[in-house]
Amino acid sequence: MSLESWAGGLKRQTLMVYYAARDPRLPWAVRLIALMVAAYALSPIDLIPDFIPVLGLIDDLILVPLGIALVIRLTPPEVIAHARERAGASGRPVSRAAAGCVIVVWLLLGGALCVGVVRMLAGEQPSVR
Repeated sequence: MSLESWAGGLKRQTLMVYYAARDPRLPWAVRLIALMVAAYALSPIDLIPDFIPVLGLIDDLILVPLGIALVIRLTPPEVIAHARERAGASGRPVSRAAAGCVIVVWLLLGGALCVGVVRMLAGEQPSVR
């Protein structure tokens, strides 16, 4: 199996988890896990940033497949079958709301970083409350 085919399979599995999470037949606890796995896999924000050598890619190579395996194990077979059909027939889901949330988070983090740098350059001591 080539790396390219493995990555394509992982993408299809991630889409399958996304569509399974949206199925009302799925128990709410499993839905929550599936949504978290799909959001993490499809999000541009990682637990460990990809630019960190080796460690940055380990989370994608370990956490995402383990999360997908957990969701598949906890999901009824009929929901998995329906989600696989939907994942095979569609492309990557697009959510403007999710994109907006990611942009807002990045702007808030950037703003906090700027405030911290300005305070540091001004010579203020950090306060601990």
